[in-house]
Amino acid sequence: MIKKSDKIFIAGHKGLIGSAILRKLNSLGFKNILKIDKKKLNLLNQKQVFTFLKKNKPKFIFLAAAKVGGIYSNNKFKADFIYENIMIQSNIIHGAFKANIKNIIFLGSSCIYPKLSKQPIKEKYLLSGQLEETNDAYAIAKIAGIKMCESYNKQYNTNYKCLMPTNTFGPNDNYHKLNSHFIPSLIRKIFDLSKKTNNNKNIKVWGDGSPKREIIYVDDIADACIHFMNKKIKSVLINIGTGKELSIKEYVKLFLKILLPNKKINIIFDTSKPNGTPRKLMDISLAKKYGWKSKTNLKDAIIKTYKDYCYLKKNNKIKS
Repeated sequence: MIKKSDKIFIAGHKGLIGSAILRKLNSLGFKNILKIDKKKLNLLNQKQVFTFLKKNKPKFIFLAAAKVGGIYSNNKFKADFIYENIMIQSNIIHGAFKANIKNIIFLGSSCIYPKLSKQPIKEKYLLSGQLEETNDAYAIAKIAGIKMCESYNKQYNTNYKCLMPTNTFGPNDNYHKLNSHFIPSLIRKIFDLSKKTNNNKNIKVWGDGSPKREIIYVDDIADACIHFMNKKIKSVLINIGTGKELSIKEYVKLFLKILLPNKKINIIFDTSKPNGTPRKLMDISLAKKYGWKSKTNLKDAIIKTYKDYCYLKKNNKIKS
């Protein structure tokens, strides 16, 4: 059982999920939280990571640090994605083992599963088929992390768990024009539309709008992380999602209805761009079995995320 006085290290505390975990821990009264800027600790540097973990000896590690991006960056910078993610997670997982740190939650993504996986996707479908070509480098790195945690548990009796969230969004997301995922990209486009004064209001979306996606608010992911932090369970890999899905086209319409009500917007689908995986609905029965389910209302989550973008935009904190 992790106590509120125990030392907890969040790797990637400034990212989307890492910052949500930090907010959650702070709200629950955890005071001994280790966080360090990447300028002071390069997670790609094995020696630095090993030294940091040996010196600080946290009781628990949330491994939320990763190189992430949307279809464009995943497809264009495959070498960067596979190298950096394998190095970051390997350094932390093996460094934790060397420092006798028994507890880790490793965070990945639903893209680890086959492109044409049976739906909803069960944890046992891992490695049962071909990956989506546009993000296979990232997926392979994350699969390596899962297998690493699984192997250390078997050989060394560690308590390394792997949570695989579905498409995650929320405050502190990446809103870059080319490197963001579809939800932050959509929010950015809707904000830009809200500022237009003429009647020519079009929104362009990659693909034909048919792929189905399950999305989850980042605070629910943080809640899942805290929930599983205190569990000693046999399952290494656990899906984290809502169990609900919509098509990209339906999401665009929903976001426009909530954020730009009473405005007529023309949706243009750019079919020259890839659709990605046709469908990704997670089977979340295992998480429910262990007592966790998502709680945040989707409309509330959309509004909170949009307000966060507006704040970041107002304070010139959006990277182009």
